[in-house]
Amino acid sequence: MGAEVIMARKNLFEVSEANNEQSPPDAAARTALVRPLMGLDRPLKPGRPVGAISQSLESINSRAQRAEEIERRLSEGQAVVELDPNLIDQSIVVDRLGVSDEAQAGLVAQIREHGQQVPILVRPHPNDDGRYQIAYGHRRLRAIRQLGRMVRAVVRNLTDEQLVISQGQENNSRSDLSYIERCYFAAKLEAKGFSRDIIMASLGVDKAALSRMIALVARLPAEIIEAIGTAESFGRQKWAELADLLEEKGKRAKALKAIQEPGFAERTSDERFQAIHELIRTAARKPDRTVWTAANGSRLVNINDSETKMTFAFDKRIEPEFASFVRDRLQALYDEFRQKITD
Repeated sequence: MGAEVIMARKNLFEVSEANNEQSPPDAAARTALVRPLMGLDRPLKPGRPVGAISQSLESINSRAQRAEEIERRLSEGQAVVELDPNLIDQSIVVDRLGVSDEAQAGLVAQIREHGQQVPILVRPHPNDDGRYQIAYGHRRLRAIRQLGRMVRAVVRNLTDEQLVISQGQENNSRSDLSYIERCYFAAKLEAKGFSRDIIMASLGVDKAALSRMIALVARLPAEIIEAIGTAESFGRQKWAELADLLEEKGKRAKALKAIQEPGFAERTSDERFQAIHELIRTAARKPDRTVWTAANGSRLVNINDSETKMTFAFDKRIEPEFASFVRDRLQALYDEFRQKITD
């Protein structure tokens, strides 16, 4: 019995020789363990009891190091946690120009059926204890709110620069933003005071491309960009063409009026872009030029009638005082006009 116990204890410490069958003879010397801090200053063979104990300590130490790494990653926000979506505020700069109801409904249905597969990224809110600020995952957050669920999120301490870089790079990796959204995002980041280097890192573009993107937005009224929206089917060339057209006299006002018309917002984003583009691409109607002739045959007034204005040119060589007479009666004429349209 005593011999069996001794043998059993021996087996606890010994390492199976099968594991070392492939090792050459000199490998034992290279894998021998030295523990000077334990007062053992000579190599210990793993097959011996003390060597086996030392090897076990190696394994424990390795697991402890892995545990420390896990703890470090947890403390850095690598772990996925569940948060109340009502405690999460939007990013520093919103990068989207809207999401169609159809696309959002599809995402809601997908999450309802399969759950939230990809966590969002948030940081502790810099100005509001107990709240968070989202870096990316705005659509997922909106869908989770609609479903009334907790949102799966990675919480990470991020500077403003790190947040916008994470936000931009996530959208780039998912090809999630249209061209004009990327341009508008870049322009808003610059307006917030972020350096061009940070914006380039966020969008994954070089200096020349970023300059073109920001310059394009500067030529487009913000109201028109936001009214049109994502316009996913149209890239740099079409938006640059639209910017050129808007610089022509009278066309910007025409476009700004069109986006206010009933039914414009009901169209898809691509249809809104196309409508504005077609509207201002059409050549302006040439002014109608006529001459008002008095009963006595005098050709007194040249009239130019265009889309935006009508001008009267009085020929003072024929009736020098007629122009002044009409000018002095403008208020009375206007009062008569207002009375007529209100009756």
